[in-house]
Amino acid sequence: MADPSSSSSPSGTDPITILDAEPVPETPSSTSPAREMTPETTITNATTTNPPPTPAPAARRIPAISALLSAAAASPSNLDAFLTRLNKCLSTPAGIDTVLLFLCYTSKFAGAWLERLSQSALRRSAREWIALVAALPRGTTVVFSSATAGAAEGGKAAVPAAAARALVLAKRLAALSSLLSEARTILRLWALLPMYFWAKGVVNKTKAALFSSSSAKDGEKSAAAASAPGKLELLVEWTRLALCVVFQALENGAYLSTRGVLGWSPQQQGLAYRWSARLWAAYVGIELGRYAAERLGGDPKAVGTAEARAEWTKKTLRQLAWAPLTVHWGSEKGLFGEATVGLLASVPGIIQLRDLWASAA
Repeated sequence: MADPSSSSSPSGTDPITILDAEPVPETPSSTSPAREMTPETTITNATTTNPPPTPAPAARRIPAISALLSAAAASPSNLDAFLTRLNKCLSTPAGIDTVLLFLCYTSKFAGAWLERLSQSALRRSAREWIALVAALPRGTTVVFSSATAGAAEGGKAAVPAAAARALVLAKRLAALSSLLSEARTILRLWALLPMYFWAKGVVNKTKAALFSSSSAKDGEKSAAAASAPGKLELLVEWTRLALCVVFQALENGAYLSTRGVLGWSPQQQGLAYRWSARLWAAYVGIELGRYAAERLGGDPKAVGTAEARAEWTKKTLRQLAWAPLTVHWGSEKGLFGEATVGLLASVPGIIQLRDLWASAA
């Protein structure tokens, strides 16, 4: 079932200091022919003509190695800064959900593609072996040995071995994605509580709208009445709230029933999950309609400044990514494969994580 949004390594080596030492000229031995004395020659010893030992040149570091050493020296502080920022991201329920959203669907996408590639490699390897065996004369005994197959086939046995390891990794990534999805569902068990305060805000807006309408009839007009929302805005707000409340209640009931807390049957659980996704699809449709109206109507929230336009674009992209997934999760048999689901759901995950990471700076 759906895992809706609550809103929306390279390895290094130790640096090695490379010394670019110049060769030291050889010192003539005592048996070498005597040098011709010139005015520039300095006699340092009456019994020998050997020159004084030349000091070894100072070792020089390659600039790239120096940069690596500087980065290694600063790595503890960089790691501390990274962990501090990550701790800020995980300090709120919304931040935790955003990180889990990103990890959940990127791991789903990576696992699905690894599984597809590894299965394709294994099928191709199996066809090659079948063709090889079919070409042998009748009566030939075929013995498969993992120790000699690689040498006999020029290392081709390494391909199915790598594919098998990739398949194991794909299964582990899929298990990680499932675990993170369940963790997000558990976090959303408490989502009805903030919806209560959302409902209080909508009630207050409705009271303000009623007061403004009565004031207009009496010929009075205050600043609060002038800023009161219109009837259409209130209708949209109440619809959004109702959709979210029913959606969350259905999802909570279905999940708690899968864990034995409630007594819904498996058929009821599946029906609740599908209808929760359909209600979410209706909410996404309303959001996209609101964003389109803001843009077409010249609302400052959408076209006022460059920051407003960028924010409007991010919100629209998030909902556009969720829209086909809500239809997929709300249908009886689904519309997409795991790779497509992971790819589409990674879009809001990446957008939300970038915003969260920037806000934690």
